[in-house]
Amino acid sequence: MYWFIFILLVLVILIMVHQVKVGALSPKALPVINLILIVAAVFFGFKIYDSITAPVKFNQTKKQRYAKIIDRLKDIRDAEVAYRTITGDYTASFDSLIQFIDTAKFPIITQRDSVIKKYDRFRGIEKEEEIIIIDTLGFVSVKDSLFKNDNRYKEMMWVPIPGREKKVKFELRKSYLEKGEVKMPVFEAKVHKKEVLYDQPEDLVVQELNVISTEEINGPYISVGSLEEVTTSGNWPKLYDIKN
Repeated sequence: MYWFIFILLVLVILIMVHQVKVGALSPKALPVINLILIVAAVFFGFKIYDSITAPVKFNQTKKQRYAKIIDRLKDIRDAEVAYRTITGDYTASFDSLIQFIDTAKFPIITQRDSVIKKYDRFRGIEKEEEIIIIDTLGFVSVKDSLFKNDNRYKEMMWVPIPGREKKVKFELRKSYLEKGEVKMPVFEAKVHKKEVLYDQPEDLVVQELNVISTEEINGPYISVGSLEEVTTSGNWPKLYDIKN
């Protein structure tokens, strides 16, 4: 687009220069024409440069923001998995999840094989039977297990977007899927890419929403879990799981 406008402007100026040569315009107009041409060249040169570097800056910004969001989604996943481990279900409430982390405890268990003797009254003999004995040794808090001394879980409902802290909240939902005669609990936490890239060039955001690649986050959402299949995985590529 900028190339076309610049070329059109050059053609107009060349016509004006020709008009000067044939006497249709005063020679005094030449310095003005040259100045206009220089200013136009600088302006359109900057625009063309910006159009080339914009995708590079966009990708850098996108990946930095996505990485922070994914870290927070991992915290949500860890909390949800712990919640289900102890309660048998997931939750769609961040308040319930935070309260659970503050108060719940994991049992510390140990198991060992043992053998007991049973009398078979039909055969009139004594036989041995292997069993597993599970002992509870104690308890450890969910908070200490997942977050140590870090209180970041209290902010995990907020999407970490520069300039929009505590303004965009993750969508958190739960449901159940039938597997034969069993209902399996599922959950999903997600945020729309438009919210994350609110201040980026619109054309590049549209491309990002429709991207299809094994090295990108496909689709319009960044999410973990699913309401359509039994999984606790995220929809991001493995490169986001590699720490710098």
